[in-house]
Amino acid sequence: MLAAGLGRRFGGPKLVAPLRGRPLVSYALDVAGRARATGLLSDLRIVIAAGDQVLAGLAHDAGAAAAVNPSPEQGLSSSLRLGLAALDAGGALDVGAALVLLADQPLIRLEVVAVLVAAWHERLGLLIRPRYARSPDEPGHPVLLDRSLWPLAHQIEGDAGVGRLLGPGTPGLALIDVPGGNPDVDTAADLHLLEGPTA
Repeated sequence: MLAAGLGRRFGGPKLVAPLRGRPLVSYALDVAGRARATGLLSDLRIVIAAGDQVLAGLAHDAGAAAAVNPSPEQGLSSSLRLGLAALDAGGALDVGAALVLLADQPLIRLEVVAVLVAAWHERLGLLIRPRYARSPDEPGHPVLLDRSLWPLAHQIEGDAGVGRLLGPGTPGLALIDVPGGNPDVDTAADLHLLEGPTA
């Protein structure tokens, strides 16, 4: 079985900024929730900063359990460790992998999640990530981590994920070609671009 975690890179205010009338983070939560409803995922956790009541409320409404990161300034790596630990603490020993989504990527698609999950079931890799046609040279998200790789999360620091430890050509890394793109929303300008008719 698989579980999902939503990584939190940036401050709560950005993640609840409106995109087409909805909080930015709600798009990733929606896709993860639909993946769970269709049986692709078995659990849903979101890592939030201590005191972020707005994001905690959105997670609750989406049926996601929240794991609190007391030190989000330590970067994505700290959230990744907390998310994986939360999955472990859930007692689901049959969880064989984690699908890590980033909450600032609202264009993630359910069909990409399905392709990654299928690749894991087919044993194509231990770390599986999409390679988007619009940005083939950029690391794609979400990332699927086989449970055997979870201990590697303790070897990374700062704003980095396990993908940094498994570079191109590393055994166990699988890149799955998918159409389209999945941009980050890092600035107000990025958000404005996604509001446009061509996003």
